[in-house]
Amino acid sequence: MKVIIYVYDGMTMLDAIGPYEVLRNISDTEILFVAEEKGEIKADSGFIDINAKYSINDINYADILVIPGSPVGFMKEMKKENVLNWITELDKRTKWTTSVCTGSIILASTGLLSGLKATSHWKPINLLSDFGAIPTRERVVEQGKYITAAGVSAGIDMALYLSNKIVGDLEAKAIQLTIEYDPQPMFNSGNYSSADKEVLKVADKKLNRDAKKGLGLLGMLKNSKNILKMKKNN
Repeated sequence: MKVIIYVYDGMTMLDAIGPYEVLRNISDTEILFVAEEKGEIKADSGFIDINAKYSINDINYADILVIPGSPVGFMKEMKKENVLNWITELDKRTKWTTSVCTGSIILASTGLLSGLKATSHWKPINLLSDFGAIPTRERVVEQGKYITAAGVSAGIDMALYLSNKIVGDLEAKAIQLTIEYDPQPMFNSGNYSSADKEVLKVADKKLNRDAKKGLGLLGMLKNSKNILKMKKNN
């Protein structure tokens, strides 16, 4: 089974690595990290990077496609015609097309989620309706072969949900135990519907701060890549 995880500058690393840690435990599975252009991909934090060994031009088939989200970077990805066309073409042959967090907004911008329920991070979830999808505040939403997950950590739940679909509950449970995924949070504030208003205000401030930081990071990355291209051309 071939799993493609699309990666891009400014993405939230756990959105990609969470599903990776689950899906890699399915027998006979190959997982590839694929970017618009192969090379170093910086996370939204600016502190972690991942090396994408494949570009979208190298890959034309996947059994499973995973599209991670980001605080800001998704807004650039959803405007890239070559990326959206690649997702659309890949989707024609996938068994499952999935997303985590705002990755669903990238997916929705292709038109593939039009008329379908989908979830995303609680803050930008309503953007889904701009592309004909139906925003749904659930942890994991399945619509045919499309599975979308809510914010960040929900990617692990989505991957376990998908694993159960593929290999059955016994092996999926074994995978859950393998990664010792036994969440026991100290607070009951991890869900938009159960969080107190004061908690929502503080979280909103943090997200706005991270978004501003993300915009600055993406600007620096763009400038540095342009400089590298200029050096290569010279």
